[in-house]
Amino acid sequence: MSTPLPLSWEPCGHGADPASDPVGCRGVHVPGHTVCLAHLTDTARTAYLTGLVPGADIDHRGTPFTQDLLEDLLHALHDPSTGKPHLGRALFVGAQFFGEAGFIGAQFFGDAWFVEAQFFGDARFSRAQFSGDARFVGAQFSSRAMFVGAQFSGAARFVEAQFSANAVFVEAQFSRDAWFVGAQFSGKAGFDRAQFEGVSVLGPLVGAGQVVLSGAVFVLPVTLEIAAREVVCERTQWESTATVRVRYATVDLSHAVLTAPAAVITHTTPFTHAGSVVREDLLTGPGMPPRSSDQVRVVSVQGVDAAHLVLTDADLTDCLFSGAFHLDQIRLEGRTTFAPVPTGWHRRRIWPVHWTGRRTLAEEHHWRAQTAGQPPPPSGHAPSPRRWRPGPYHSDPGLTPDPVDVAALYRQLRKAFEDGKNEPGAADFYYGECEMRRHDRSGTTVGERWLLWWYWLLSGYGLRASRAFTWLLAAMSLTVLFLMGFGLPTRDPDPVTTGTLHGSRISLNTSTPDPALHGGWSKRVTWARAEKATRVAVNSVVFRSSGQNLTTAGTYIEMASRFLEPTLLTLGVLAVRGRIKR
Repeated sequence: MSTPLPLSWEPCGHGADPASDPVGCRGVHVPGHTVCLAHLTDTARTAYLTGLVPGADIDHRGTPFTQDLLEDLLHALHDPSTGKPHLGRALFVGAQFFGEAGFIGAQFFGDAWFVEAQFFGDARFSRAQFSGDARFVGAQFSSRAMFVGAQFSGAARFVEAQFSANAVFVEAQFSRDAWFVGAQFSGKAGFDRAQFEGVSVLGPLVGAGQVVLSGAVFVLPVTLEIAAREVVCERTQWESTATVRVRYATVDLSHAVLTAPAAVITHTTPFTHAGSVVREDLLTGPGMPPRSSDQVRVVSVQGVDAAHLVLTDADLTDCLFSGAFHLDQIRLEGRTTFAPVPTGWHRRRIWPVHWTGRRTLAEEHHWRAQTAGQPPPPSGHAPSPRRWRPGPYHSDPGLTPDPVDVAALYRQLRKAFEDGKNEPGAADFYYGECEMRRHDRSGTTVGERWLLWWYWLLSGYGLRASRAFTWLLAAMSLTVLFLMGFGLPTRDPDPVTTGTLHGSRISLNTSTPDPALHGGWSKRVTWARAEKATRVAVNSVVFRSSGQNLTTAGTYIEMASRFLEPTLLTLGVLAVRGRIKR
């Protein structure tokens, strides 16, 4: 509980005790009396309430209100023409409301000050209208705070207010500034379908639960600063530029409407206001689960026009992109994290497999988990890093994106990486696109799938240098063995002899013997022949003739190696380039 405001009025003093409570009741005097409204005699209270008219200014600072006393006060201000209480300038600074505080539909024609007020029961301001400034600075709401459909024509100030239960601002309208600086929400903070017409800054606010902005409309360029467990922005509409700085939270942007650039940024340091650090005890205090503020988790951009979206330092491990459009124009900046493939060795059918590390989309995880019949992890348990991550619709195959859809997502996001000069990221997404095309049985022909299968096997789609170089080494080794066995003569040919005999010029041509006709394997498998065969194989890789005499079989072996091995070398070099190019 915050320190009470210094009194700027003469207190009631009822129940004062020099030893324990020298002030006593802090309520302001009712005009013409020496006590507050709560401690007036019945006769005096009735006379005071009878004298009030709708729209009158009232001052009940520091006054303790029971539910019945507040109802009597609002009834005295009841306007028969509207059926609602009408208040002029209303001062409830430091007031205490025991039981339900029912200001439903109340109209405040002047400023309404509830600074440091304490609401021990439900605070109901639904459909209330605030024509002047509404000040709830430092107010404490021990139970629900209901501002459903409330209209704030002046500034709404909830600076450092504390909401111990749900705070509901559904369909509220903020025509001017809405200050929630340092506001603390222990429960859900609901701004569903709220209208922020004159708000340029919202926050910093801290919430232990959800901060819901679903359907809210922001008219002006706005900056939102939120530290919470979850921020829900489904169908939120930003009609101008927006900067959303978030700490700790998972952010859901499903079907958000962006008509101008909007950036969701991980704010790695605590928010500050007026030189002071905003407290985050609701998220980091004792007994709270550990949370990381290094990367904000974005879990969905489905249905969003990503041409205006910028994500900075975002964790996209579980982010759903299906249904978004203009994904090729999304901007991913800073340290962006995607889901990795399962780690370690895995048994598939009859042989073990090991997934090479790469960035993957959540949709691929969901499809592979669905295809493998993999159940979701138990409730409250994190997914195993050794398994594909099931999606939220794992039990309904019809809702799981198929390889055609996932390939299209990879293709669009690859373009975004290429435009951002992130070639390694683009390479991973090209790999993912080819993987989905290889598994697609509806839009990819059998011949194309076989071509992709060989491309994957030989070089990982031209992106796995280790695989291409391994095949190159294996091909060169086989070339050496075949040349030693069948391609090199078992003995060197005699030198070519030319000269003149009895006045006639003669020439003796040397024939190339067939190794199969001269000796067995003991003469073919020698260090000297291995050296010759290696020289031929290495020269073949770079498209050079070895200059070595070969048998007919050896000629064909060299021709095959001069086609295959340079291809593997090129794939390996391109894979290396794809990993280091910027």
